[in-house]
Amino acid sequence: MKKTVLLLAFVLFIPPIVLAQKTNAKQLDAMIQKGMSDWKIPGLVAVVVKDGETVFQKAYGVKNLESKAAVDEHTLFSMASTTKAIVCQALGILVDQGKLNWTDKVREHLPYFKLSDAYLTEEARVQDLLTHNLGIQQADLLWALDSVSTQETLHRFALSEKTYPVRGGFDYNNIMYAIAGEVIGAVSGQHWTEFVTENIFKPIGMDDAVAKSVEILDKGNYTTPYLNDLDDGIVQVDHNFSDQIGAAGMIWSSLSDVTNYLKYLVNDGVVGNDTILSKNTFEYLFKPHAFVTDASFYPTQKLTKPHWKTYGLGWFQHDYRGEKLDFHTGSLGGLIAICGIMRDKDVAVYVFANMDHAELRHAILYKSMDLFVFDDNSRNWHEEVFELYSKFKEQEKEYYQKLRDGKVANTKTTLSIDQYEGEYTHPMLGKATVKNTDAGLTINFNNFLTLSLQHWHYDTFMSTKENPYHAEIDFNFSIGTDGTVKSFDVLEETFEKQN
Repeated sequence: MKKTVLLLAFVLFIPPIVLAQKTNAKQLDAMIQKGMSDWKIPGLVAVVVKDGETVFQKAYGVKNLESKAAVDEHTLFSMASTTKAIVCQALGILVDQGKLNWTDKVREHLPYFKLSDAYLTEEARVQDLLTHNLGIQQADLLWALDSVSTQETLHRFALSEKTYPVRGGFDYNNIMYAIAGEVIGAVSGQHWTEFVTENIFKPIGMDDAVAKSVEILDKGNYTTPYLNDLDDGIVQVDHNFSDQIGAAGMIWSSLSDVTNYLKYLVNDGVVGNDTILSKNTFEYLFKPHAFVTDASFYPTQKLTKPHWKTYGLGWFQHDYRGEKLDFHTGSLGGLIAICGIMRDKDVAVYVFANMDHAELRHAILYKSMDLFVFDDNSRNWHEEVFELYSKFKEQEKEYYQKLRDGKVANTKTTLSIDQYEGEYTHPMLGKATVKNTDAGLTINFNNFLTLSLQHWHYDTFMSTKENPYHAEIDFNFSIGTDGTVKSFDVLEETFEKQN
């Protein structure tokens, strides 16, 4: 009888650490459910890995509001800019193979590489492509307004201006990562998408992942992007398939994928007996390589109050509760991601969701660290983050209200509408064709993006929201001294009219 009682007691005994993890998981789950409701997020997945074990993993909601199809562990979400860490790891593999050095000049591998500054062109090193501090202005309009090849994109990027001395500032730059993808191809002999599939996805067990975003259409099980518009509420937006800059943020993967990915990260680049990256190279990825300015860091710094902020190779970094936290967000038109790792504590987090800039992701990151590293549930991270970003939402409302209040009624254009028609060009961003239709002016950028315009006041027009970004964009036309249209300004860029 005693043996039976002892055996039963042994079976029923649950170690305190297991009980604590279950409690922490419940607390995190409760916060996520509340956060999804407040942020109006259709679908979300989250995973926490600790000491190589999955301590939290859950899929929530739906991947499409119309079909109501549920998110599952194999539903594909955009990794967006969390892609960057994988691209850095791919370069690290080439370093381990002796085919590449971080300090190699970019032109050694890409002879056609060119920037607007001759010195930067010759001085740029492979590592500089990854740290956002080389000194060249970002040029995201290149892929927002056109869909040319990667090499043509980089050819145009050569016109992007130098903004500060080499390695003397911080300006987040997606196109530099597209160049890094080309370096992978030149050194390995494989397109970067094939290289990461073979050398990272397969050995890690990221079986759902695709490195070319357009391939999600063949997969079928993928999420739909949404945003919460100030006027229209929740609206569906188009998928972004800008694979010409894919190495900057076009990988898609699933909850199942990133669970295995996090286990690989907390195990310092080793999967079972397979060493993906050497210890020295893996450590190098997480070393601070550039200082990040306050203006270039996340608004959550108001809550975390870091003493220092840096950038590694594909990772933002700062101190949190006395520990170093490496993390990166991803944002791509209606889809978001965040990945974070506290390496000294072997705890890592990944979150995907299909609501534009749903900053619940930050709350999940910090709450997970509080719970699974510090065993602390005292801070309501969702409430704090939601309040912080609600202030920005109010500022956005005030901006648009001021814009509408500033509209001058009963004005006319300087010239007849048909005189605004024509071809306009920008040396870096290509061609814009303006036409007068029965519905008003339309602008077609590079036979890729067409916007419908409505007269606002004087020589200013505003786009309707019937575009892939569901965005209102103002266009300001300038009249020359000869009484003809000379140019228009949009998004701080000027397109000149061709005679």
